[in-house]
Amino acid sequence: MKALKVKRALISVSDKSGIIDFAKYLSSNNVEIISTGGTAKLLEENSINTTKISDFTGSPEILDGRVKTLHPKIFAGILYKRENKKHIDDLKEFNAKNIDLVVVNLYPFSKDFLQEDNRKIEKDIEYIDIGGPTLVRAAAKNFKDVIVVIDPKDYPKVIEELDTNNDLSYNTRLLLAIKAFSFISYYDSIIAKYFSNAFDVLKLNTNIWQNINNKFPQYLTLPAKRLDILRYGENPHQEAALYENSSFVGNSGLHNLKQLHGKKLSYNNLVDIDAAINLANDFNGDNFCAIIKHTNPCGAAIGRTTLDAFNKAFEGDSLSAFGGIVCFNKTVDENVAEAMSKIFFEVIIAPNFSDKALQILQKKKNLRLIVNHSENANKTNGELEVKNVTGAYLLQDKNTQILDKNKLEFPTNRKATNDELDALIFAWKIVKHVKSNAITITDKNSLIGVGAGQMSRIDSLKIAINKASKDLNGTVMASDAFFPFRDCVDEAAKHGISAIIQPGGSIRDKESVEAANEHNIAMVFTRIRHFKH
Repeated sequence: MKALKVKRALISVSDKSGIIDFAKYLSSNNVEIISTGGTAKLLEENSINTTKISDFTGSPEILDGRVKTLHPKIFAGILYKRENKKHIDDLKEFNAKNIDLVVVNLYPFSKDFLQEDNRKIEKDIEYIDIGGPTLVRAAAKNFKDVIVVIDPKDYPKVIEELDTNNDLSYNTRLLLAIKAFSFISYYDSIIAKYFSNAFDVLKLNTNIWQNINNKFPQYLTLPAKRLDILRYGENPHQEAALYENSSFVGNSGLHNLKQLHGKKLSYNNLVDIDAAINLANDFNGDNFCAIIKHTNPCGAAIGRTTLDAFNKAFEGDSLSAFGGIVCFNKTVDENVAEAMSKIFFEVIIAPNFSDKALQILQKKKNLRLIVNHSENANKTNGELEVKNVTGAYLLQDKNTQILDKNKLEFPTNRKATNDELDALIFAWKIVKHVKSNAITITDKNSLIGVGAGQMSRIDSLKIAINKASKDLNGTVMASDAFFPFRDCVDEAAKHGISAIIQPGGSIRDKESVEAANEHNIAMVFTRIRHFKH
């Protein structure tokens, strides 16, 4: 039997996995165990000697259990410095005892509480743990003298090191403390998000409180839990990981994707998958297919069948589609699976795959097959997009703007026909998902040419024209922002483009409208800009 440096442990856990074996190890090494309520009962039922917290402090649990560990004898035993004579004298005078190990995990303040239809505040707040986080913070603060363990996965590692050295090293103690502080911050951020969701903070807001309660709070919390270490980041020399946004409400998050087959997803795969799903969700109800390369659509189409949608999307830019990500809104059947199996794709995403489709596609061992049950990624429940810049974060609303046909403006002499209007709306939905400066050329159900991310709008248009998969006579064009000059209209006219949709709002709108009139092009203003940086 080893003489462990740990002489007394406080155990109070909500997640009881692994705790019996861990407590038995401690007890077998003469570590006195102090415990609370349900944990104490479980340990006693397994023949592990336990001192109940109320016996240790001499005070009963009160307020229906709201106060049980919040006692000076507990916190004196955790917080005193072992080499500090005054601390030692205070401990003796107060008749307190040292606590060398704190094993605590918290009441599960579930993300289910964040659901809009599940706001029973008076009930939910009883799951907010007060004593547990306080114990963890105290032990983590005094990590040099007190070991803090918040994760059952760490029990075996703690046992192994105690078995080898009779104690934990300074570095191990520090790492456990860092993990503890990080978790408490994460836990508190979920609660903060719950209260933000539970109350309409914008209605509560006044001039006095505008820096505390509004859409962009003074103190930002980002509750996130690591799901996976990725193979690497954008490039092999960059490390990367995937985190779940623990305050996200709904089924559209990437953490809810189900991989059926293929290699592990990479950082770039996940970024492209997100772009593909966001685009596909703007075509809910349609038999839609998108092919994504480097977050931009190189193909997109609505079809009579899944195969028809794929064929049209692939024809949009068959060269760029190589190594791309394919996303569907409907089940992938054997017909489209057979067509795709002849082409190299990195990822295929769909709400479902037929059994025969899986048999065909799983012959490619590296092809990632992803089930996405998202119905509407654009229902954000107030979620904000966060972008990391050097030394700061940028936050903004997600771009969920839907085009209202009734608010379109028609400034040109010739008005768009019904078929042209359908095509313009299709082009407008696609251009929203293309990096700025963005141009899309389409018919009413398929992407024909796309120009993305250029420094000038005319260059984006020329690229879209150059990439076009067929003759452009009678096609339409969308621009994510206004035309600063008439040159794009003149260039479009050279190639037979018959209608243009754009936000309008330039000081030279009149010039663009005059150019459209000269070329008998119908132009539509949306008064909505779709920059995507």
